[in-house]
Amino acid sequence: MTTPFELTAAARFDVLQIWNYSAELASVDVADAMLSDLESAMMKLTDRPGIGHRREDITHRDLRFYLVHRYFVIYRDNIVPLRIIRVLHASQNIKKIINA
Repeated sequence: MTTPFELTAAARFDVLQIWNYSAELASVDVADAMLSDLESAMMKLTDRPGIGHRREDITHRDLRFYLVHRYFVIYRDNIVPLRIIRVLHASQNIKKIINA
């Protein structure tokens, strides 16, 4: 079964790191719940791709930011399938990471 969105390699790595961090800090159940919440949000974005915000204070690229817990799902909504660029914690230097 194919998903209506795709994750870049960087986004897949981000999600893996989030799962590992959550599992180590809390438990596998917490990590699985976080992954489920992120996947649900990504599915929601495919149904309503205009949700989230453009953040010109962070980047002039054509990206939207959608907050899930303390993580930004950063995506492009003007292509099919919807492309998840990164999944980054709000405390990270998102501007530096996105514009690198």
